[in-house]
Amino acid sequence: MAGKPANQHSGTDSAVPLDQRLSRGSLTMAWWGICSAMFYLVVGAALAMGFGTRNAIIGLLLSVVCYGAINAVISRYAIASGLSVAQFSRRLFGRAGAALATLLFSATAIYYAAFEGSVMAVALNHYAGAVSLEQAYLIVVVYSVLLIFGHAMRWLDKLNGVLLPLYLLGLAATLLMAVDQYGYSAAWLELAPEGGAPAHGWWNCFTYFMGVWVLMMYTWDYARFGRPEDSDYHARFNFGMPFYAVAFLLNGLAGIFLAATIPTEGGVSEVSVVLSIVQLMGLWGLLFVWVTQTRINTGNFFLGATNLQALCAGLGGRAPYMVWAALTGLTVYLLMRFDVFSYILQALAWQSIFIVAWVAIALAHILAARGAPAADDASLPAFDARGLLAWFVAAATGIVLLKAGNASLATFSAPATFVVAFAGYRLLASGRRRAWSAGTDSL
Repeated sequence: MAGKPANQHSGTDSAVPLDQRLSRGSLTMAWWGICSAMFYLVVGAALAMGFGTRNAIIGLLLSVVCYGAINAVISRYAIASGLSVAQFSRRLFGRAGAALATLLFSATAIYYAAFEGSVMAVALNHYAGAVSLEQAYLIVVVYSVLLIFGHAMRWLDKLNGVLLPLYLLGLAATLLMAVDQYGYSAAWLELAPEGGAPAHGWWNCFTYFMGVWVLMMYTWDYARFGRPEDSDYHARFNFGMPFYAVAFLLNGLAGIFLAATIPTEGGVSEVSVVLSIVQLMGLWGLLFVWVTQTRINTGNFFLGATNLQALCAGLGGRAPYMVWAALTGLTVYLLMRFDVFSYILQALAWQSIFIVAWVAIALAHILAARGAPAADDASLPAFDARGLLAWFVAAATGIVLLKAGNASLATFSAPATFVVAFAGYRLLASGRRRAWSAGTDSL
């Protein structure tokens, strides 16, 4: 990448310049690091055991289609504008109002970095008992921070280009070794909870994946590094359904099979699956876990740091990117070290509602603002009351349904949030198209 490092442009004042965009191959390798989290294997298995394999597969397929369709719109816009989530959010909520969206994005990326980093640390501690869990936390954090220093997006491209085939080979080897040791049974296709699979369990599975719509924000902050001439490729393939067919469907099916084949103690979780893989494959299992977690966690750390930097810049502060990378690492380490995950799970449930609302409002703005002239940040208000009202009302709707104490209502919390946010923003902003400013509103 010519000129300044890409991460210098990743969250502060300007769009990514055209001369610093990545080739389609480089951006593909950088982005596809996101597809290999152990989380995807575990979720597929947990959904199959909770709602039945058939319902889990239907939910996975619907999620692939939904994610692919939404990210096709988002990625095209991000590529055309070069804006980050933080910069675009100013057009929705005002210069200061956008700070909440940036904080949510950064916090969520940091939470996921702590989760996925803990998985790697547990695997290292399990395999090498001489390394304490606290030491393993520190090792994982230090090498993760070092990987996002410097020309971060270019480095993610090279790192994941090497690790992608290793991940695919490792996944295939895990499945083959599981069959070799435990034999093959088609029982994984018939998993179901006691009493049988619920008739509409597919809906539970589909709406569960709305809880990780932060991947739409991930898409945005990666896609802005794409070249305009590659927009169709990125919308249809790189950020589209093929990616989610691997991330959700392939990993989910593998997770269902492994959960049904390898005995685990204490139920299915990321830790139990990881420990089973390390026990099954030894050092090779540890290396496979390292590959999967390093690929996803470089993205988590990078987006956590760049959005912290953007948050500071939006509030008028300035600090070098490396400071934010180090602060991200420190925060992740503290989250791991002081075992605050029970609180984080509740926070993530609430944050996911706000993120679904953000996605709906972003789509409403993109679809409605075409043809409106662009404007720079100087013309934006500090707070856009209409955008903020649509966001908060939608999020409140979702949280009420989520906390109503009724399991059926809770499954509608995210869909209801999306509908209220999309319709509310379109209604409130219908009379002000020419006042909107989105770097590519003229598209």
